[in-house]
Amino acid sequence: MASEPRTEYLYHYKAQVVGVYDGDTIYVDIDLGLSTWIRHEKIRLARIDAPEIRGKERPAGVQAREFLKKLVLNKSILLVTIKDRREKYGRYLGEIWLEENGEWINVNDRMLEAGMAEPYRRK
Repeated sequence: MASEPRTEYLYHYKAQVVGVYDGDTIYVDIDLGLSTWIRHEKIRLARIDAPEIRGKERPAGVQAREFLKKLVLNKSILLVTIKDRREKYGRYLGEIWLEENGEWINVNDRMLEAGMAEPYRRK
């Protein structure tokens, strides 16, 4: 379902997706404004958990990664960070928004809707 990016979070960034590691982790170049960029920043998609690309989950993990690649790789996005600090694996948590045909879609939700990820549950 299309909606607008949530505005209650403090940090919104324009970014370019430059890599996809797996179904819930991407690499982005972040535009901070005034010709200032952060390059190749690792972002964990908040609220979702995609299958791993190693071990027994590999086939489903590769499928989730390929789905996410087709959706966002080399595209401009709006990155909304959840916390302005890194999580335990050194990644920022974020909601990823992509404009399609004049409407904003939440990529995190799209991964859930497509069955490529499940809601994140603390382990």
